Amino acid sequence: MKKCSKCGELKPFDNFYKAKGMRDGYRSDCKTCNLAAKVARNAADPEVNRRRVKRWQQENPDRYRARLDAYKQSGKKKISDRKSHLKRKFGLTQAEYDELLELQDGGCAICGELPGERVSLHVDHDHLTGEVRGILCVRCNNALGLFREDPALLTEAAHYLVFHRRTRLVPLTGDPV
Repeated sequence: MKKCSKCGELKPFDNFYKAKGMRDGYRSDCKTCNLAAKVARNAADPEVNRRRVKRWQQENPDRYRARLDAYKQSGKKKISDRKSHLKRKFGLTQAEYDELLELQDGGCAICGELPGERVSLHVDHDHLTGEVRGILCVRCNNALGLFREDPALLTEAAHYLVFHRRTRLVPLTGDPV
């Protein structure tokens, strides 16, 4: 049994991380307190951890590649990849994604195309605020990006299409009108 230096509780040794430099071979703070401190440090400045991880990856390319390969072969990525991507990137659960898709009648919020073999749907979000706007097919999502998510530019493009649909200045075949 050992007393944690942070919370003051008396706990079994398996509740402490091992540390060679310590007299009894274990850290002075318990695993719970140690983890809470790590979470607080990361919340205060997450960039520190990102730089540390990036530096390790660059300094240990063979070990990094081996870890990636082992992870891919474990099959864990396939099981939770979509779910964790939605949560990590957009703050959405799979249920929230499904609910949003149902509100859009199961298809793209712009063109209505349904997901299938050749159509995948993507979460559309405001790049400034991170707010989720809807679910779009890859074409509509890319189109918004190519128009720099600028409503004025999209409006001009719509006016251009409407104008040129009614009065063709140059025939499509190349023959004079």
